[in-house]
Amino acid sequence: MPAIGQRSGGSGDAPSQYNQRSRKGKKAWRKNVDVTEVQEGLEELNNELIRGGVIREKASEDLFTIDVKGDAAAAKKLSKHRSKTLKADEVLAQRSAIPAVPMRKRPGDKTTNGLVPAKRARKDWVSHSELARLKRVADGEHTSTIELRDATFDLWDAPIEPPKDPNAPVVAKIKQPKTMSEAPISLVASGKKVSAVPTPGGGYSYNPVFADYEDRLALEGEKAVGAERKRLAAEEADRLKQEASARSAAEADAAEERANMSEWEEDSEWEGFQSGTEDGKPAVKRPERKTPAQRNKIKRRKEEEQLAKHKAAVRAQRTQSHRLKEITAELDAEEHSKALVLAGAEDAESETEDELATEKLRRRQLGKFKLPEKDLELVLPEELEDSLRLLKPEGNLLKDRYRSMLVRGKVESRRHIPFHKQAKKKVTEKWTHKDFVL
Repeated sequence: MPAIGQRSGGSGDAPSQYNQRSRKGKKAWRKNVDVTEVQEGLEELNNELIRGGVIREKASEDLFTIDVKGDAAAAKKLSKHRSKTLKADEVLAQRSAIPAVPMRKRPGDKTTNGLVPAKRARKDWVSHSELARLKRVADGEHTSTIELRDATFDLWDAPIEPPKDPNAPVVAKIKQPKTMSEAPISLVASGKKVSAVPTPGGGYSYNPVFADYEDRLALEGEKAVGAERKRLAAEEADRLKQEASARSAAEADAAEERANMSEWEEDSEWEGFQSGTEDGKPAVKRPERKTPAQRNKIKRRKEEEQLAKHKAAVRAQRTQSHRLKEITAELDAEEHSKALVLAGAEDAESETEDELATEKLRRRQLGKFKLPEKDLELVLPEELEDSLRLLKPEGNLLKDRYRSMLVRGKVESRRHIPFHKQAKKKVTEKWTHKDFVL
């Protein structure tokens, strides 16, 4: 039967759980953890601070002294019948190392001596006179007038001052290219002026008319079908080219094998009889005179090689002549486009994006890279929405403006290079450990 004891209400200690075997129940929470050791440690630390400081932080010289002589009168002082002091006197005799809290009142931040400070003009504010002057200047009243005169010289066309040092090199004036004063040439083959922001057609609307949307959908479908046909035709041509090259390589290998077999049969007829001699020396094959058939064969082969060389030269000359015609045609087209641009052939305000999409570009464009294709901004029939809240915006204004600048010829097309080519570094190790002197 468990013992029933009196409840300890005045101990002042925190509730604790001494036998804590499991931490899964509610009794193992933080509020029921035993903190007796922590409280005892804090009390001990406070007592050490009162006595003069923490013992662990003090040096050994402050805690211990070495007695080399001893005290002979200590035995006489500590007699057995010495009177003991009271506990109250011992408590009063103890003095704490921590100073006591002062009882006098300390002045606060808002405490003043009762004197009102003198008023002074604030320097960070604008005075009334300055404010009135600024208002008059804003209204157009000026105390002094400045006469404006037209400049009689060009500030940017100032002559270069001669160098003071006669031996110093003379810096030549930078010459402006003549193309800076010319108008940019558009990439449209017709040479007409292209507007910076073309007007979109009816098929580009998010809520288009059925006729405009059907026409644009059919146009984009034909383009996609044509591109797919070109891709399939290129793949078929590549496949046929690979098959032809493989067939020609197989035929060449077979012909070489036949030639090797025929030479081996001609040489191996009397090889066994001529190889063995009585003196044991290898027999040297005597050069035989060529037959008329062999001479005719060699002659025909030389004539065929000369004819092939002549045909190749004629073919190269023809290609050059065709290329010359293409170059002249390109120059004529460029001159025609320049003339149309200078004369302002057509007004570009009424152009739409559909008309620009059907325009043919020039074969010779600016820069090394071709004009990038425009993004397909087309919503499929099942993606059309009848509410603006469900609308998904299409296109990118930044890409449109950049492509417009390319089409107008103001910027040449470039290719994005994410990783630039870095300079190659060669790491060598100096053999400084060999440079020693005895």
